[in-house]
Order: sequence, then structure tokens, then C-alpha cells
Amino acid sequence: MISILRKIPVTISQPISRLLMDSSNTHSHRLVSLAQQLRLYKPPPSSFDEFEERQFQETAGKVVSQVGFQESVTSIVHDPEKFRPKRAAVLICLFEGDAGDLRVILTKRSSRLSTHSGEVSLPGGKADEGDKDDGETATREAKEEIGLDPSLVDIVTVLEPFLSKHLLRVVPVIGILNNKKAFKPAPNPAEVEEVFDAPLEMFIKDENRRSEEREWMGEKYLLHLFDYESNKKKYLIWGLTAGILIRTASVVYQRPAAFVEQNPKFKFPGVVNNNTVMR
Repeated sequence: MISILRKIPVTISQPISRLLMDSSNTHSHRLVSLAQQLRLYKPPPSSFDEFEERQFQETAGKVVSQVGFQESVTSIVHDPEKFRPKRAAVLICLFEGDAGDLRVILTKRSSRLSTHSGEVSLPGGKADEGDKDDGETATREAKEEIGLDPSLVDIVTVLEPFLSKHLLRVVPVIGILNNKKAFKPAPNPAEVEEVFDAPLEMFIKDENRRSEEREWMGEKYLLHLFDYESNKKKYLIWGLTAGILIRTASVVYQRPAAFVEQNPKFKFPGVVNNNTVMR
């Protein structure tokens, strides 16, 4: 049994000293404290080792899914030989807003895409062979999608992996953007229509949230949907993205969501192939 922290090096490439050097910034002390807190976070153990990859595909190698749950609530951690998923990572880039609240950078996918067009997602995608760890995967993809320079982001921890609708193993990587003004969004028009941000805390509040009951192999679960409005634009944040942000907010604010999450008690299907999805 090998823990995620052993498999995903959290020897963070960007030292906390950079945050300390910016201590003259009005809000930087909070970010320093947050970085210290998150570096101590240890995700639940996983039984995955270096397995061969199965050919599960997400759209254009990106992480967009209507459904996604923490791997630790699924049955596959007890019998990993049945399932060897492809790996991906998403970047949860946090910064301090003008009002002193913690905010997360999100994207709206291009309306010209043939699938999942216009949906909200976190920057991220599948791992490349040359990526040294999940942090590099997440920041590389963020640079490609929204022009975020990896040198601006301090990677502080990773969360337990999530399984997407198509059974892609997605690792959430938390990074801190200490100097928001240095980030000039440059969305790749082929993939991203908009770059925006939202308050992280809203994902553990029971406001602007609704849920739908779904079923996976006879087990019921709740799909959470968050309505958000910014600059007179409306966004719907749901599925895998919402699930990851609920977990992130719970870890950051060190308290559970104010609503029932109701994850399913997963049963692993007898046959797994490219058509196996969570409904």
C-alpha cells in the first residue's frame, strides 16, 4: 500500500520563501499561513502503484466530466488490479481577492468545441510522459490553456485523486498565486472562451446550490450544481469540477460542507472498457 504522498512528490518546486519575501503585501501573511497549513495535509492512502494504462479517453485529453468522485470512496482501491486508469491533473489556483476572500481560477470552455462546449472546468489535462509529477502536469496545462506562467504558482499540496465519468484518474493540485496582478489571462481560443474566478468558500455553503439524484449500478448519489454570477455573466459549476472544489474548500477551511454530499457506495463493473461510464 503506497500513499499518494509517496507516489506524487510534494517536494514542492516553488519554496515558501517566495511567499515570505512578499510579506509587505497586505494579504500575503494569510497566504503564507495557508501554504503552511496545506503542506501538512495528507490525503487518504491509495492502493495504486505504477500500473499499465488502459485506454480511457476524455475529450481532447482535457478533464471535463459530468460526474466525478474521490477515489477513496470507490471500491477500486481495494482491488486495483481490476482497473488501471489513465492519469490527469487539474490546477486549483488560489489567490486572495480585493475583499480578502480566497478565490479560485476557473475557465469556461470554448463554445466552438464539439463536446462539453461552454462548460466550466479547472485548468488541467492528461499527464505527458515528460511530466515529473502531477504539479508539472497541472501547471503545464494551465499555461497552455490560459497563459498562466508556472513560475507564478506555488504548488503546496495535492488532494486524493478523483474518478471522472469516463473513469479517468484526476489528481487535484493546489497552488497559490501570490501576485494576482502578474497574471494576465491569455486564453487559448481553441479551448477556452473565458477565464474567471469564484470565491472558494461558496463550495461548502448551502447557497446558490441545487442537487440532482443520480444512480450508478443501483446506488444513488447526489450531483451538486452551483449557480454563480460575475460581471453580469452567469455560470453553472457542476460535476467533477464541483466535486473537486467541494473537497478543496473543505480542506482549506477545515470544515465539512453545510449540505449532504451523498457519494455513492461504488460497485465496480464486471467488464471495463472504453464505453464504461458513470451515469
